[in-house]
Amino acid sequence: CKMPAASRSVGIVGGLCGLLPCLSGARMETGELGAATLYGCIKCQGVGKDGVPVVTASEGFEVAEITKKSILISCPDGNAASKFLMPYTTFSRIHTGSIASMDISSGGGLGVSCSTDGTMRIWQANNGELRRDLVGHVFDVNCCRFFPSGIVVLSGGMDAQLKIWSVEDGNCSVTFSGHKGGILDTAIVERGRNVISSSRDGTARLWDSGMSSCLAVLADCGTPINGCSLGVAENTVNLGSPEQSPSEREIGTEGKLLLLAREDKKLQSIGLLSRQPIFMFEGSDAFNCCTFLSSTYILAGTQDGNIYQLDVRNTKAPLRLIHRSGAPVLSLMPCREGFMASHGDGSCYVIQQDQDYVIEFTGPDCDPIYKVVLWEKFAYTCCRDGIVRKYQLLNF
Repeated sequence: CKMPAASRSVGIVGGLCGLLPCLSGARMETGELGAATLYGCIKCQGVGKDGVPVVTASEGFEVAEITKKSILISCPDGNAASKFLMPYTTFSRIHTGSIASMDISSGGGLGVSCSTDGTMRIWQANNGELRRDLVGHVFDVNCCRFFPSGIVVLSGGMDAQLKIWSVEDGNCSVTFSGHKGGILDTAIVERGRNVISSSRDGTARLWDSGMSSCLAVLADCGTPINGCSLGVAENTVNLGSPEQSPSEREIGTEGKLLLLAREDKKLQSIGLLSRQPIFMFEGSDAFNCCTFLSSTYILAGTQDGNIYQLDVRNTKAPLRLIHRSGAPVLSLMPCREGFMASHGDGSCYVIQQDQDYVIEFTGPDCDPIYKVVLWEKFAYTCCRDGIVRKYQLLNF
């Protein structure tokens, strides 16, 4: 298992996927972009009376802290440190194939996930026990998420259909049709009377959940829209005015900004009520995902591993460019005073403004992590290896 060596980071090769069994001889590297890479190793000298391994590091590296679930490695000369965290628990029996998407309910009790094995399932978030099968999509399901109530699920599939499901009985109560290509991502407007979808057909649409109808085509980009995110815009941002009066069925769209992560290297934003373009930012490669950090700051990740932090008031240049891996950025999520990210090489990490180290999740062996979800002090990931991993984030 290789954790990426990148700007101001520490990587460990070998051993930390299991953390404790294989610490002896693990190799470490750290490097700043454009600078020489430093190499070292750590060795397990035995196990202490408290059951925690006794670990030493070679010259240039320090074992700053170690527990049964984590190890903090620093490189003082490189001003770099990473805490490697192993899973709190894993769920390997939910699906038999790669898990494309997942979500956790607002109360934290339930999870929903969809897989290339053709299933979409509801499960207990504490132990992975299966609760419901959601059956109805014709082909693979690409994305799924809970409504804020936690008892309804929204899903989008390769069959170009968007569906709403009851968690209580597994029935599909609403099916939206109108896209001409697979649905790649969704967003929910406030409590869910309106929902949004983005598709491989290049369009983003606004839907009326109660009437099962399309209220508007929000964008027609001519290129696949890989991801979307909805947030409240900072009040100094001019979101434009609608050219026509909105439908009375349109609820909660005022003051909202919609982000679209496009295949043609562009990140687009639209005033949800006005349908007017707000900005267009061009990145280094196809954008895969995007999210809001606040009403002012946003993040977007690209196919070549770049994560752009932008200020929606001025997007001419990024505030920050993060590059910890050359593999595609597949998922982004705000996390307290920072964010969580996952990549196509199995790397997954948390960066916080108030911490002097990066938290890196161990477990996947170079398998892509398609989604990362945070609920209170627990982080969940879903992976190509078919396993949902649950991590406990202490000191949060």
